Amino acid sequence: MDTIIENELVRELANTHGRSRESLMPILQDLVVHNRFLSKQDMIDVARELDISAADVYGTATFYSFLDTEVRGKYVIRICKTISCAMKGKNEILGTIEEILKVKLGETTPDRKFSLLEANCIGWCHKAPAMLINDTPYTELTPRKVTEILREYIKN
Repeated sequence: MDTIIENELVRELANTHGRSRESLMPILQDLVVHNRFLSKQDMIDVARELDISAADVYGTATFYSFLDTEVRGKYVIRICKTISCAMKGKNEILGTIEEILKVKLGETTPDRKFSLLEANCIGWCHKAPAMLINDTPYTELTPRKVTEILREYIKN
């Protein structure tokens, strides 16, 4: 009996992106889009499919903050932690979010609706402070603006 778990999605992504080392990132990105995180089994299956070490896949996955290796909430809030955002009030924004959602940085709400994370840069330094909720950027944040934004997500 074959003990290797068949992962059709990994096989399909390898068929689409190829089986070279250069295919690793697009495959991991697509797995996150599909599953919302990378499971240990996904990483093992990718390693097998690309014939590279599981340690190499894991090292790549854990290096990039947008390749989640833990289950996250339906809405992943990523606060930019660059000096630009810090100087423009990022800590006040973070405190407001923590107060509203009753979670600390790095945590997920008990109902798995929200996860609160930091990101090294989200590319909106010119409109700091900034955050992403999933793939949607929000810029020039104030505590009031963040409260209004979160109210809309809480309703959904």
